[in-house]
Amino acid sequence: MLKKAMPDRPDMPDMLHIDNLHTHYGDSHILRGVTLKLKAGTSMGLLGRNGMGKTTLIRSVMGYVRPTSGQVSWHDHKSATDVTGVAPERIARLGIGYVPEGRGIFPNLSVRENLVMSARAGVNGARDWTLERVLATFPRLSERLNFGGQQLSGGEQQMLSIGRALMTNPRLLILDEATEGLAPLIVAEIWRVVGAIRATGISTLIVDRNYRAVLAHTDVAAVLEKGVVVKSGASAELASDPAALAGWLGV
Repeated sequence: MLKKAMPDRPDMPDMLHIDNLHTHYGDSHILRGVTLKLKAGTSMGLLGRNGMGKTTLIRSVMGYVRPTSGQVSWHDHKSATDVTGVAPERIARLGIGYVPEGRGIFPNLSVRENLVMSARAGVNGARDWTLERVLATFPRLSERLNFGGQQLSGGEQQMLSIGRALMTNPRLLILDEATEGLAPLIVAEIWRVVGAIRATGISTLIVDRNYRAVLAHTDVAAVLEKGVVVKSGASAELASDPAALAGWLGV
């Protein structure tokens, strides 16, 4: 069942602005004037077929790719900071957690070491996400604390990647293809956790091929086609127009 979309209330502070963003890979023009806004406490889904620019948009926000033009700004209370092209480690310090496509865990470190090495207070000093809370959220990891990252299954590695991001106590959590290649039972578990994270008030930005699940776990969504936002709005509204989604997503 789809969750009711969160209304665009004026009292909800802005968090992330992406304004007229253009990004190239060499001569390839990938993002073509993308403009999006995410409010605090809101969950946003990014939809689109493969190669439409979703991961490039995330990597541009995170500083792994420098945009050609446009601006990414991060809003903290009443101030805004231009973070366009800022190094990823500085982006992370602002309170943005990132679960990349491919997981990116440290294979030679144990589960405990992967989690503890990223532990820190949030930008407001809060330590809501502790090792104990992450292990309670992912009981399977508690059974494998001394296993090396390379000894885990793909699903366990994904749980570890999400847990590690949560240990930074982020204000915004970005998940890029968090369920790709996983067994159905593990996929269901990942979405359960995504729902639990959303319920805590952490903002989320989600990319996943399962557009139905994305729309069910987000307040708003945007569809990218050839690097352009062709549709954005409440997730429930997009889900109510399957014919349009089929045209954009090829489903």
